[in-house]
Amino acid sequence: MNIGLSKNSKRIVIKIGTNSIMKSIDKINYHKIDRLAYVCSTLRQQGHDVILVASGAVGAGACTLNMDAYPDSIAEKQALASVGQGVLMNLYSRFFQHYDQHVGQILMTRDIVSYPNAYENCQTTINSLLRNKIIPIINENDAVSVDESGRRSKFGENDTLAAVVTEVTEADMLIILSDIEGLYDSNPHTDSEAKLIPYVGEISDEILAMAGGAGSVFSTGGMETKLNAAKRVMDNNQAMVIASAENPNIIFDIVDGQEVGTLFKKEQPELLIQGDE
Repeated sequence: MNIGLSKNSKRIVIKIGTNSIMKSIDKINYHKIDRLAYVCSTLRQQGHDVILVASGAVGAGACTLNMDAYPDSIAEKQALASVGQGVLMNLYSRFFQHYDQHVGQILMTRDIVSYPNAYENCQTTINSLLRNKIIPIINENDAVSVDESGRRSKFGENDTLAAVVTEVTEADMLIILSDIEGLYDSNPHTDSEAKLIPYVGEISDEILAMAGGAGSVFSTGGMETKLNAAKRVMDNNQAMVIASAENPNIIFDIVDGQEVGTLFKKEQPELLIQGDE
């Protein structure tokens, strides 16, 4: 049975994590950002709607201020996010301009999930950008988001944010670029026998049990948050792929329907019948 992505996928959300654009706490991976800009710009020229969910504001802020460690307090992290978000958007704007592609920044809070008017307004704004051939670059509004009793405006990590964006924009698929090639049956960092799982049709308890802890020191997410994102996407009958961020050109293969990383997509009865034949 072969259940792949449609080559006719029109609208694509691409999420790249902090760890994928930071070489270290004091070095931003400019080559990675350039390649990502090239791929996104090319896809848009090919007629796809492309939305980029880009983490890394705190990391870029720490790099800009020449810090050798992240602060512990929320207030100091939010200050770094304020500095770093401007740095990130400046970098993305410069690299995308090299490929004659305009970008627009959208900073979100969880309010868009809680309030229908905010949800609709966010949807309208993104659609307006896409109609004007502008690639939206979305991040959480880390400088002001809070998570406290009585008000929860913080997503916490961008895997969830990317799934929400995929839902809001009614995208065909979400591609999560990570420092791992996909979902494995055990931790590939500690188990040399770990096997990549190419396809998941349901987020079962067994699949959830395969998720390890959080990622690197730069990242607030891990495989668990990605699986939760996959469940949200699949519940909306959309598809998601987890793939390595090592070379963003891999996105072309995913959009072309090739088997890359781990595909999360509900099994369709008609496809099951075709596969059995």
